[in-house]
Amino acid sequence: MDSLFLFFVILCIAKLSPCFSSHVSLSVSPKNLSRSGDKVWIQWSGVESPSDLDWLGIYSPPDSTHDNFIGYVFLSSAEGWKTGAGAVELPLVNLRSNYAFRIFRWTRDEVDNKHHDHDQNPLRGRGIFWCFVNYGEEGRMDGMVKTEVTRYSRSDMCDAPANTSVAWRDPGFIHDGVMRNLKMGRRYYYRVGSDSKGWSSIKNFTSRDNNADETIAFLFGDMGAWAPYATFRRLQEESKTTVKWILRDIEALGNKPAFGYSWIWDEFFNQIEPIASQVPYHVCIGNHEYDWPLQPWKPSWSSASYGKDGGGECGVPYSLKFRMPGNSSLPTGAGAVDTKNLYYSFDSGPVHFLYISTETNFLPGSDQHNFIKHDLEGLDRGKTPFVVVQGHRPMYTTSNEVRDAPLRQKFQESLEPLLVENNVTLALWGHVHRYERFCPMKNFKCVDGPAGIRSGGAPVHVVIGMAGQDWQPVWEPRANHPDEPIFPQPEQSMYRGGEFGYTRLTATKEKLTLTYVGNHDGEVHDTLEILSGYGAQEHGDNDRGEVVVLGSPLSWYVKGASVLLLGGFVGYVLGFVSRCRREAAGGNSWTPVKSEEV
Repeated sequence: MDSLFLFFVILCIAKLSPCFSSHVSLSVSPKNLSRSGDKVWIQWSGVESPSDLDWLGIYSPPDSTHDNFIGYVFLSSAEGWKTGAGAVELPLVNLRSNYAFRIFRWTRDEVDNKHHDHDQNPLRGRGIFWCFVNYGEEGRMDGMVKTEVTRYSRSDMCDAPANTSVAWRDPGFIHDGVMRNLKMGRRYYYRVGSDSKGWSSIKNFTSRDNNADETIAFLFGDMGAWAPYATFRRLQEESKTTVKWILRDIEALGNKPAFGYSWIWDEFFNQIEPIASQVPYHVCIGNHEYDWPLQPWKPSWSSASYGKDGGGECGVPYSLKFRMPGNSSLPTGAGAVDTKNLYYSFDSGPVHFLYISTETNFLPGSDQHNFIKHDLEGLDRGKTPFVVVQGHRPMYTTSNEVRDAPLRQKFQESLEPLLVENNVTLALWGHVHRYERFCPMKNFKCVDGPAGIRSGGAPVHVVIGMAGQDWQPVWEPRANHPDEPIFPQPEQSMYRGGEFGYTRLTATKEKLTLTYVGNHDGEVHDTLEILSGYGAQEHGDNDRGEVVVLGSPLSWYVKGASVLLLGGFVGYVLGFVSRCRREAAGGNSWTPVKSEEV
């Protein structure tokens, strides 16, 4: 005899739909079957406001998750279902395990009307609940767009630990809503959600004005993330202070537009949400988002640099959670989604920003090298007198970081000629968890003309990976005494320090000002002013204590290891859309109206 045991579990749907009355009942008979293929009679009653989207899920074994049903029956298939009661008869084969039955209710906005089963019944589309962005100017939020929905699974991860049970967590659904037809330089208000599921609080931002006379940006790198508990990976508590001071500066701006950049992904989005919900957020890929042992481009000279820092994610979360300008992408070669947001550019007032990838092919002849060359050679310097290039791993640093030495040499051979020949103002980097500002350089030599005027278009290099990651390399020691803790500062390094913080950039067509703000006191500790006529002044509180005239139009931007950065708000809501993702994640974990197990 095949013995089947039944018991009752009453659960209420949370978040997905209103709870059913406690009077709902679900029963199955008989409770024991004599042979495989015998029929059971499944009855229910007490369903309030019956819907044609109410359905019965069939599970075996009984502890299967809600989305792993072996079959389903819509309650509307039963005679008299509109009364809230009904019954169906089903034959059950011996699966060498008990059965369970659970009743669910979907709402209209959870159903994909283009997705039906073979009997033309609507399906819920993998547990998605639809999210909208409602937006507009003050007093008339009449804009409404439906978000695009994407997700990734454990099978998309390329290596451990991302694809192991200890590190993998279902990311839920990623919602991307594009606000269109925005007027430049206007304050817009928006909220995210739906009428059926509820709306977020109203946020606001000031749209970017490409014709503005002033550009303001907040720049930082390698911020990391923090959570109020210990994890198997080290977290960065200092990142909380970086967020605090940036929010102070954003509040002081008033209505001026600004932008910046900067299992743990959810904590990270929760942390940056106060920033990313009100100013644009641009990102640049680094080793902790991408690198894994089988990445498709890994020359022999890069073996010490490109390792396992991506934790097996191979750029998948980074590619789907952010949407940057342009269409750069690269196949992973591992069956996962293509890596996106690799390199792109845009104008913001008098500044042209160019983002590059130091983790994928940048050598002459590559798609990225061709993009960089075409982008820089096509600029109108009358419109954008300042040009800023950003990448993760630095071309120059005086830290004792020897593993990346071959990579830096390739940067200097392949990319530096493009920066110099096209008069790039500033190159910003992360990866090294320090702040360091160099003179205008070419081949690690200061390039200054008469009276401090820039000669040969050499850019100023600044490392700004000091936003929160607390592992810091030592500076390079003396060559003849490598074991002694004495670290002379080379003449090319104009300011360097180990304080956490971020940078703030303000630019007009006449002058660009970059300031370094320390987290320990919220005060400015280094300032560089650059005139569009290629003159520059610096004011720092470092040990040199001098005011020097440099030469090079300097621009903004900060890039880093967990590099995220604020950029032009092209109309997509990054960061705050995390609320939709969290709601959707809850939706993916279904809760039944009623359960019965046999």
